[in-house]
Amino acid sequence: MHNYQLIGPFAQILPMTHLDLKGAISDEALLIIEDGGILIENDKIYALGKFTEMLPTAKDLGAKIITLDGTDVCLPGFVDAHTHICFGGTRANDYAMRNAGKSYLEIAKSGGGIWDTVTQTRKASQTELIDLIIQRANKHLENGITTIEVKSGYGLSVKEELKMLYAIKEANQKLPADLIATCLAAHMVPKDYSGTSSDYLKEISTELFPKLKEEKLSNRIDAFIEESAYTKDDIVPYFTKAKAMGYDITVHADQFSTSGSAVAIAFDAVSADHLEASTSKEIEALANSNVIATALPGASLGLGCAFTPARELLDAGGALAIASDWNPGSAPMGDLLTQAAILGTFQKLSNAEVLAGITFRAALALNLKDRGKMEVGYLADLVTFPIHDYKEILYQQGSLKPNRVWKKGNLVMDKKHD
Repeated sequence: MHNYQLIGPFAQILPMTHLDLKGAISDEALLIIEDGGILIENDKIYALGKFTEMLPTAKDLGAKIITLDGTDVCLPGFVDAHTHICFGGTRANDYAMRNAGKSYLEIAKSGGGIWDTVTQTRKASQTELIDLIIQRANKHLENGITTIEVKSGYGLSVKEELKMLYAIKEANQKLPADLIATCLAAHMVPKDYSGTSSDYLKEISTELFPKLKEEKLSNRIDAFIEESAYTKDDIVPYFTKAKAMGYDITVHADQFSTSGSAVAIAFDAVSADHLEASTSKEIEALANSNVIATALPGASLGLGCAFTPARELLDAGGALAIASDWNPGSAPMGDLLTQAAILGTFQKLSNAEVLAGITFRAALALNLKDRGKMEVGYLADLVTFPIHDYKEILYQQGSLKPNRVWKKGNLVMDKKHD
């Protein structure tokens, strides 16, 4: 069954095609289709072009014609390649203490930190977690984000990690947006585990990894490589097993110290995320690899620390994605577009580089090759803004919100007709 629809005209369509995965991008490289139309077949892009020129083809196909007023700018649906939106509770107290000058250690000793969220997430039922994920994912969808990566990592036992991953899977079945689950059982060493960090990782890889495959809960394994979490020596056997089982690898790398990005490169990870502490040495190595560097400006804003050296990464020839890191501790804002715009200001990124970082480069950081662009055969995930010129989107630093969102060809948000 072929269902066709032609949507348009749009003041501008930015399909994000004909752009390189790696390196700097000038705004002049952006393809802009004015007075454009998008022809959709079922859930995929069939053709793009001038709206009036596409009308005869659309009519021949028996397409439904959806006529707009030509005052909107259309982009591919945004992709958030790094979030922790499956969690219970809040860490507002941590935020207040941090801004009052308390150190990470002092906050942890007073009952805060990641372990606080682990405790609250363990107390939450699977049903409660599903509801929380849906609330947060729908907020993202209203902001134009049609694909959302979601990590476990606040369970830190086989049983509790499974609870989180089941919650993510079930929430995904109830949402228009796509949730991409990642197993982050190696988030920190659980405080209530009696063995060593190596014992814990061996237990997870032996007992949890097979279940992820059997029940199709996740195809991605993540680990936090940091002085406060896991060392390179801890993680090598863990990732070696994950890789042998066919999992994609991603790494929380170089947030406070530099060792994680080298592990990401060694294991040919799809992405290395954070990188706030990366120096020229790490940047050069990442740029010469296939690993996508994912900047998390939300964490920089939440912690009051340096931004990922995005400009240097791009100029060295690296691939840069931008994600929100939405989590209860270091990145509670959860507004990807605002964060990306702010990163662009501080790192002097072109509009094209920022938009690439939240569309096709972000999709490839999740190893997804069917979204992030408007190209024939790609998913019809679209977001529109009520403006004539795409430059307004980042200029307004996230205060301009989408007026329509399509997911797989279905209109899932329409503020003009709510």
